Order: sequence, then structure tokens, then C-alpha cells
Amino acid sequence: MENLIEQINERLLEIIEEFGDSKVKEAMKYSLMAGGKRIRPVMMLQVIRSYDKNYQDYLDIACAIEMIHTYSLIHDDLPGMDNDDLRRGRLTCHKQFDEATAILAGDALLNEAVNVIIKTKVPDELKISLLATLYQASGINGMILGQALDMEYETKLATRDQLDLIHHHKTGDLISAAMKMGALIANPDDQKTWVEIGYKIGLAFQIQDDVLDVVGDSSLLGKKVGSDQVNHKSTYVTLMGVEQSQMIVEQYFKEAMELIYKLKINHGLILEIMEKLKKRVK
Repeated sequence: MENLIEQINERLLEIIEEFGDSKVKEAMKYSLMAGGKRIRPVMMLQVIRSYDKNYQDYLDIACAIEMIHTYSLIHDDLPGMDNDDLRRGRLTCHKQFDEATAILAGDALLNEAVNVIIKTKVPDELKISLLATLYQASGINGMILGQALDMEYETKLATRDQLDLIHHHKTGDLISAAMKMGALIANPDDQKTWVEIGYKIGLAFQIQDDVLDVVGDSSLLGKKVGSDQVNHKSTYVTLMGVEQSQMIVEQYFKEAMELIYKLKINHGLILEIMEKLKKRVK
């Protein structure tokens, strides 16, 4: 898996270097190459590999997923939204550069992700399906809706169902899209199962974030902890406490693993990701 991350990082850098020099390009590169676990692109590639298919021809598509994810982080950190100072252990994009440059860097990553996929040598019908999956997941009925709902419930108490809806869209949609895209390439008949797996992982991942905001270490997380409590934000922890939230995380991971074992794949490649996610401290 570490080899996949290295390949993704190398290709992302090559993609960025193809753009004309500008302050916006510097900001794109700064945010895109700030580290990160590359969970979403790795998931897509591991799904392909789990069917014993060659993933190399789809590396750029995986990179496009990470470009979309990074754009969302840049915009989420802006003063008009989460107003964060740190991301991945360094200054957020708007703090390192300025607000206008950060907005443009996010816009550029969002737009160029399309071009990255268009330029691949994937058959046109598959290319359209991949683009539709990625941009539906990141659009107004997907990740953007999740962020809008997240902001709405910053000032009022959310129920568990409302929190699940936020997490489903803000985090689950893009994770599910990554897994679905892998299935569209390797075995379209299994795509619905991968979508369900992605949503369960997405919910577990986001609840982990709620827990880490309370018990995590800022130096490991690369961002401030305790902000949810300071901002009186509704989270799984505020509703159920740390221990119960951790139990729910375990349940979602268990349900995801049960679905994985029903598929005729190399389970070990996917379980490797699952174990890393379950044990993460950042």
C-alpha cells in the first residue's frame, strides 16, 4: 500500500508541474502535496487490484479523486466556513497564501480533475461513468450538501439521524465514489456492494474524527483538537460520549468487513486499508 501512495504522490506532482507558473499553482501544489493518507485514491486502486486487474492505467483517475478531496479541504478551511488555521500539520492554504488565492486553488483543482480524467486512454463509455460518479458524489447532492448541512447544524442541536445524514454526504459520498469507480473498472456487477461498503467506512471514519477531536493529540492530528466542544458543535461524542461512539465505529467497520467477505476478491488488499483506518490516530 505504501508503494501505491508513493506512485500517487509522484503522479500528482507531475500533473501539477504541467500547469503554468502562478501563485495559484503554488497554492495548489502546497495543499496537494502537504501529506495526507491518500485514502480515497488508494481505495480505488485497491478495489481494482483485489480483482487481480492491472491498476496502472487508472492511476490518473485515482489522482483526480485526490484533487477533488484536496479542493474540498481548502474550501472547508476558509474563514467563511470552518475558519481553520492548520491542516495536515501546516498552515491552511488561505493562511499560507491569502483567501482569494486559496479559493482559486480549490477551484482549479476541482476543474482540472475533469481534464485529468478526460486525457486518460480509458474507453469513452467508462470515462463518462467515472466522471458522473465522481462529480455526483462531490456535487450539490453529495459532498457539498454534506458541508452545507454541517454548517447548518453548527448553531443547533442535531439528532443521530441528522448527524448520519451529514456524514453520509460530507465524508461517505466521496469514499463510496472511489470504491464504486474501482468496481466500474474491475467488476461493475459488484458496484452496489462497494457503494454500501464505502458508506459504512465513511460513517466510521467521520465518527472517529469526532472522537479524535476530544481524545486526539494535536501534534499527531496536524490540527487543533477540542474545536467541536469550543464551538458547541453537535457530534457523536456530544450525543453519546466517547465510549459509545467508539463502539459504533467498531460496528460500522464490522458491517463493512462482512460485506467485503461476501465478494469474490483478494480480501487482504481491502482489509489492509480497513486495519489502517481502524488504528488511525490522525
